[in-house]
Amino acid sequence: MYIDKENFEAWMERIMDRFDKQDKTLNKMSKHRNMLDGELLLDNQDLCMLLNVSKRTLQRYRSSGELPFQTLYQKTFYKESDVHKFIRENFNKKENDDNQENP
Repeated sequence: MYIDKENFEAWMERIMDRFDKQDKTLNKMSKHRNMLDGELLLDNQDLCMLLNVSKRTLQRYRSSGELPFQTLYQKTFYKESDVHKFIRENFNKKENDDNQENP
């Protein structure tokens, strides 16, 4: 199959245009952060990676009331301030428990 230079260049131009559109879309998506009342929202995946825990562990934290959450369109989100508070409280609890075990 032979493609002349003009057709080849036209196809390459169309392909490059599509790459440019995809690049712009990806840039917009990476800049878009979920916010609520001016506060960053983290989803389950974000929080699992941050805390290095499973989705089931997050469910346990939610069920016990230790970790406040918001549900929007059947998706669970956590306010950044609530996550920071949760980390501080649980870190201090673990640190205090460790100190009590090793006097």
